Amino acid sequence: MKIELIPAIDIIGGQCVRLTKGDYDQKTVYSDSPATMAKEFEALGFQRLHVVDLDGAKSKHLVNDAVLKAITTETNLTVDFGGGIKTNEDIEKAFASGAAMVTIGSIAVTQPELFMGWLSTYGAERIILGADVRHGKISINGWKEDSSEDLLPFLRKYVDAGVKNVLCTEISKDGTLAGPAIDLYRRIMETYPELHLIASGGVSSKEDIEALDAAGIPAVVFGKAIYEGRIDLREVRCL
Repeated sequence: MKIELIPAIDIIGGQCVRLTKGDYDQKTVYSDSPATMAKEFEALGFQRLHVVDLDGAKSKHLVNDAVLKAITTETNLTVDFGGGIKTNEDIEKAFASGAAMVTIGSIAVTQPELFMGWLSTYGAERIILGADVRHGKISINGWKEDSSEDLLPFLRKYVDAGVKNVLCTEISKDGTLAGPAIDLYRRIMETYPELHLIASGGVSSKEDIEALDAAGIPAVVFGKAIYEGRIDLREVRCL
């Protein structure tokens, strides 16, 4: 198996949670200590972790940098971090708190010049373009708003500008355990084969991960399937 496996930790109020379809009213708390959860992932042999500050995404500024700092201090995981990064202060704080990479979505829609500046300043290896999709349109601000941006032209603009890493979440799938949007990810890879695409949303089983791998998707983020016991992490590490 070639696909990169990336467990996810979403944070609200300092706790490890998962939402369903991005709905803050459909929240399940799985741990009071994200750092402890991160250490468990590391103990199982994972090297990468996806961390989302859901408080930050909702409030439009970074909130849980202390939790990020605890994770990066207590583990050697390569952490990519997103949620609420809207200003130079936010992105500097995220990197200072130990993030190896940051995921930027809303700013790429609302302030493209600022995004381009960050891409130039920090480099394409440290910036992940967040492309969260609902009904074919890019969604922003913690999935609370849909923009007028269509997915593939949106990606073209930034691939041409040097973006190498894209995290794409199909919002209708996220937290549903209904299977990933493989056709969507395959279409992205066919259009932009040079991308390091990270698929997100709907993964419910080892078989879903195998299907993404067979479709040539470079990486996958998965969370709820772990916490609900649908995926045995020791098993997928052996794939």
